[in-house]
Amino acid sequence: MKNFTISLSAILLVALSTGSFGQSFRVKAGFNLSDVLVKDDQEVYSDKAKMKPGFHVGASYEIPINDIFSVESSLLLTTKGFKYSEKETNYEYKETQSFIYVDIPITAKASFNVGENKIYGALGPYLGIGVSGKAKYEETSGGSTSTDTEVVNWGSGEDDDIKRLDFGLAFCAGYEMGSVQIGLFYNLGLANGIPNPENGLKMNHRVLGLSLGYRFGEK
Repeated sequence: MKNFTISLSAILLVALSTGSFGQSFRVKAGFNLSDVLVKDDQEVYSDKAKMKPGFHVGASYEIPINDIFSVESSLLLTTKGFKYSEKETNYEYKETQSFIYVDIPITAKASFNVGENKIYGALGPYLGIGVSGKAKYEETSGGSTSTDTEVVNWGSGEDDDIKRLDFGLAFCAGYEMGSVQIGLFYNLGLANGIPNPENGLKMNHRVLGLSLGYRFGEK
């Protein structure tokens, strides 16, 4: 993963120094569905977790290398987290974990002409930094409901809830019609968000998103 990031960063620097033509700036926003993988050496605990709807918004900068290949870097404010619920006779429990991250993906992109428009695919690493989070709990028993909301503690200490740093791989594909872009992405988290993991316990983010973007400048 580290070598992959270094390689793409090198490509970006080369493109900046030798491919100074045709750069484009894009604003984008869209809809997210996020969940997590939580497991240890013996068991997967996130089987009953449900995807949590959310959003992303931000901008990207694309530098062409040739007519097909380019490098794109983005700065995105994006939501992550999950929903969980269980129900038994006269008892129901609901939990929602909501996080906001700043994600910085750097992807190698290949674009192909389809008539006057283009389709594309992209792959690369992303780095995420957690900026805020909260957890909401709701418990209903015997007709009585109680709720509680807590602010997430970021860090790697014993009293912290989740690590602030996230990283992983970003998979992207989409369709471009002139300056308008419709894109689908999937972020596969590789960083363990558990502050003090024991017995192989880990938590990885998963985010599926649909974006609408608008490009300024030449491509």
